[in-house]
Amino acid sequence: MGMNQRLVGLLGDLRELHKELRQETYKEFKRINPFYEDLFDWKDRGAFWCDSAKNITIYNSTTVIGEVDIGDNTWIGPFCSLDGGGGLTIGKYCSISTGCQIVTHDTVRWALSAGKLPYEYAPIKIGDCCFIGSHAVITKGVTIGDHCLIGAGAVVTQDVPALSIVGGVPASVIGKVVISDSSEVLLKFHE
Repeated sequence: MGMNQRLVGLLGDLRELHKELRQETYKEFKRINPFYEDLFDWKDRGAFWCDSAKNITIYNSTTVIGEVDIGDNTWIGPFCSLDGGGGLTIGKYCSISTGCQIVTHDTVRWALSAGKLPYEYAPIKIGDCCFIGSHAVITKGVTIGDHCLIGAGAVVTQDVPALSIVGGVPASVIGKVVISDSSEVLLKFHE
């Protein structure tokens, strides 16, 4: 038994819309997105979450849960998870790259105790002007200072001082960010 004619027509319209939106996105940005990323505006999603026009981008494939405060001019890429169950603050001018997991709770003790112990929550604070590399993980209770670079794939389990470059599993300081009076930014890695 096949679809009725109305649904067949809607499917055709949907496919035509997909082709048109894909063409527009490719023409404007030289990219091909998942269909749902072309349907909705990322800045609109950011304005909805923050209830203001703060120039925030949140990709549609990103999940945002709980108490999450996001600063002006922050970009949150695709396939991220922002868990604000324990409270999450992200500063202004931050870039949260593809696939980052920022989690303010865990269920470790709950699982190991067969549900006898509760979930554990602790807030995360990310300062202003931070770059969080692709697929980085930031765990509950961590504070990251201003102007930090978190390397791709890093697992951040401890606080990060301002102007630090961190990387690895678990993440450790591997360099520093130097900002000159003329706003030049230098990345100095430890030897």
